[in-house]
Amino acid sequence: MTPYQQLLQDLPRAPKTWLITGAAGFIGSNLLETLLTLDQTVVGLDNFATGHQRNLDEVRSVVTREQWARFAFLKGDIRELEDCRRACNGVDYVLHQAALGSVPRSLADPITSNATNIDGFLNMLVAARDEGVKSFVYAASSSTYGDHPGLPKVEDTIGKPLSPYAVTKYVNELYADVFARSYGFTTIGLRYFNVFGRRQDPDGAYAAVIPKWTAALLKGDTVYINGDGETSRDFCYVANAVQANILAATTSNPEARNQVYNVAVGDRTTLNTLFLMLRNNLLTHDVSPNVRPTYREFRAGDVRHSQAATEKAQSLLGYAPSHTLEQGIAEAVDWYLRRLKASKAPQSCVASPDASS
Repeated sequence: MTPYQQLLQDLPRAPKTWLITGAAGFIGSNLLETLLTLDQTVVGLDNFATGHQRNLDEVRSVVTREQWARFAFLKGDIRELEDCRRACNGVDYVLHQAALGSVPRSLADPITSNATNIDGFLNMLVAARDEGVKSFVYAASSSTYGDHPGLPKVEDTIGKPLSPYAVTKYVNELYADVFARSYGFTTIGLRYFNVFGRRQDPDGAYAAVIPKWTAALLKGDTVYINGDGETSRDFCYVANAVQANILAATTSNPEARNQVYNVAVGDRTTLNTLFLMLRNNLLTHDVSPNVRPTYREFRAGDVRHSQAATEKAQSLLGYAPSHTLEQGIAEAVDWYLRRLKASKAPQSCVASPDASS
């Protein structure tokens, strides 16, 4: 039995109160679902800038009524300190996922990215510290490695940031370290490597590659590959990120605290190979996308190759990825197919009794 499997057995016996910022988002809603199925009490904070009510609705549909009753949602903005204080009140663990992601978004609008990812992060640190939460786990980013060419990426060796987004995520790590040193406040940063999976939005200008390509293949639209397709990434299924968050929040290992960890599978896949994997997976569902990729210019701010060393997370947190890229794609594609089928289902024209309330 892995440490995480043991933890899944232990948590329901001693429920705690968790705060998830960005609870209506992709990773946040997956964390919410897992914690509620473990009979934990959860507070969610979101302003719906990138999250969606439909993600919360889906979680509600898959947990029991009693589990859903353990969830309290607060609509608020991490850029407002009082919203952060309200959300942290009475909380044991904070899982801080709220941020404005995307390198291109930060290049187009660095001011808003800075306000959300740095000002908002500092607000959350202050609120969580003042409320005396037991631990503060936050979403860091592999973008922090910047232009450092070494592979695999090791936590202690980084280069210069290549985008405003990367700067904001690095500043998060600096602030977390200062709060640990100055106030004795426990933090753990998780450097996500290209997390993907169910509820990841395929729409919009800043959609991630796997949901965007999957949606395009299902619709028969053009799939665009930036550069020559030999850019590689360490794609990580969302269940692995959920595992890392829960392990980090609850760790009793003093050496594991106030650290930063890579969250990935420790492998890398080129964009050309990823395209073939997605297309081949759809073929197993009797979907035959007749689409060839269209190549275009490299995207500004992107690193060429990314692959994580995961030994630190394994040794100090007990992290053991449950899903390979292939397993993650199988689950993700199945979810997107069910989502597409549901969107095509006929809708009832009969109003519910409380439709006007």
